Amino acid sequence: MASSTCPADLAAMFGANTTDAAGAATFICNKLSDTTFAVDSTYLLFSAYLVFSMQLGFAMLCAGSVRAKNTMNIMLTNVLDAAAGGLFYYLFGFAFAFGTPSNGFIGRHNFGLKDIPTTNFDYSYFLYQWAFAIAAAGITSGSIAERTQFVAYLIYSAFLTGFVYPVVSHWFWSVDGWASATNYDSLLFGSGVIDFAGSGVVHMVGGIAGLWGALIEGPRIGRFDQSGRSVALKGHSASLVVLGTFLLWFGWYGFNPGSFTKILAPYESGNYYGQWSAVGRTAVTTTLAGCTAALTTLFGKRILSGHWNVTDVCNGLLGGFAAITAGCSVVEPWAAVICGFVAACVLTGCNYLAVKFKYDDPLEAAQLHGGCGAWGIIFTALFAKEKYVNEVYAIPGKTSRPYGLFMGGGGKLLAAHIIQILVIFAFVSATMGPLFWGLHKLKLLRISPEDETAGMDMTRHGGFAYVYHDEDDQKAFPMRKIEPALSA
Repeated sequence: MASSTCPADLAAMFGANTTDAAGAATFICNKLSDTTFAVDSTYLLFSAYLVFSMQLGFAMLCAGSVRAKNTMNIMLTNVLDAAAGGLFYYLFGFAFAFGTPSNGFIGRHNFGLKDIPTTNFDYSYFLYQWAFAIAAAGITSGSIAERTQFVAYLIYSAFLTGFVYPVVSHWFWSVDGWASATNYDSLLFGSGVIDFAGSGVVHMVGGIAGLWGALIEGPRIGRFDQSGRSVALKGHSASLVVLGTFLLWFGWYGFNPGSFTKILAPYESGNYYGQWSAVGRTAVTTTLAGCTAALTTLFGKRILSGHWNVTDVCNGLLGGFAAITAGCSVVEPWAAVICGFVAACVLTGCNYLAVKFKYDDPLEAAQLHGGCGAWGIIFTALFAKEKYVNEVYAIPGKTSRPYGLFMGGGGKLLAAHIIQILVIFAFVSATMGPLFWGLHKLKLLRISPEDETAGMDMTRHGGFAYVYHDEDDQKAFPMRKIEPALSA
C-alpha cells in the first residue's frame, strides 16, 4: 500500500496545468510501493535460498566428520531434517513462532499458513523462517551421530522444528514475544533481547538439544579407552569437511544479512546511507569474525598439538560465525574481530571440558553452537553501538534505547541477554532432555553395539557409501549385508 502522504505530496508538485494531478500521483505512488514490496520480497527469497543451501553444507560437514561406515546414515538424517522440518513447521511451527496477535509465550494463528499472506508477512517470510528451523535441527544431528537409531532422528527433528524452536523464536523475534526487541509495548528492561540472526534462538537451541542427546546416549564405542583416556575417532574425509565449511560460509550471508528481511528501507530518504548499508556492514562483520576465529584456532592448535589441523580450523571458523550471529548488525567491524578471537578460545575451552568429562560429540556441535552461541549473546550486550541499535531497532516515538555496556550504554541490555541464555538453556533442557530420556527408556535411541561396530550404512541402509578399501576394517568386518540386531 502506498504511503498516505505520497499522493498528496506528489500531486502538489505537478502544478495547475496537470489534467488529473491526484490520479497521476496515486498511480506513481502505487507503482513505487509495489516495486518496494517486490524488491524486498525478492531479497528475502534470495536470502532464504542461501540459508537453505546451508543444509548441503551441514550434510557435507557431517559426512566428512564421521567414519566412512556411517556416511549414508548421516546424510539421510540431514535430508530428513529438511523434509520432516518442512512439514511440521508448516503445520505448527510457523504459527507457534509468529502467529500474531498472541501472548508472550507462544503464537496461536496461521496454522497451516491459514490467512497468509497478511499485512505482517508473505509466503517468503515463512520460507525464510523454515530454513532457520531446519538449521537448528541439523545442529543437533551432528551431536548424536554414529550411534542413534533412525526413528529417534525423525521424532526429535519433528518435535524440535514443530514446537521447541518455534516457541523460543516467538519469545525473541515475534512482535508479541515477552523478550523481543520489537515488542515495543513491553520491552524487557526497556531493551528486549538483540539476537539479530539467532546465536541464541538457533545455535544455542540446536547445541543444547544435541548436548542432552549425546549425554543420554553416552560416547561412541572406542571413544575413551578402559583407563578413561581420549581416543580420536577421526572423520573419514577432510575434503568433505572443507567443502561443507565453505558452503556454510556462503549460506551465512543469507543467515545474517538476510535477517533484515528488507533492503529497500532508507534511514534518511535521498541519502546514500540506508538499510542497504547496514546489510553490507553485517556481511563484513560476519566475515571478519569467522576469519579471526579460524586464524586464532590455527595458531592455537599449532601451539597445543604441534599440528596445522584443517578440521579444527574449519570448526573454529564456524564458531566465529555462530558467535557473531547475534550482534552482526549492531557492532563495528573491529568489534567483530574481538568476537571471533574469543569465540575460538571458547570453543577450545569447551572441547577441553568435553574430553575431561568424557562427553562425545563427533562434530563438536554442542561446544561450537552452544558455547560460541552463548558467547555471542554476551558479546552483543557488551559491544552493540548506539547508532546502529537505534537504526536497526528503531522504536516509534523514541530516539534512543539501551545498547552495549562497553560502548557506554549501561547494563540493561546485558541483563536481558543473561536472562536469554538462562531461559533457553532451561526450556530446551526441560523439553528435549525428557524426550531423549524417554526414547532411551523405550530403547528407541541408541543402536545395538553390534550395529554400531559394523556401521549403520551396512546394517541399516543396505551397504557402504563408498567402495571401501580399509584393510583393517575389511578383515574385522567383511563386506556383506548385516541384518539389524533384534534388540535394536
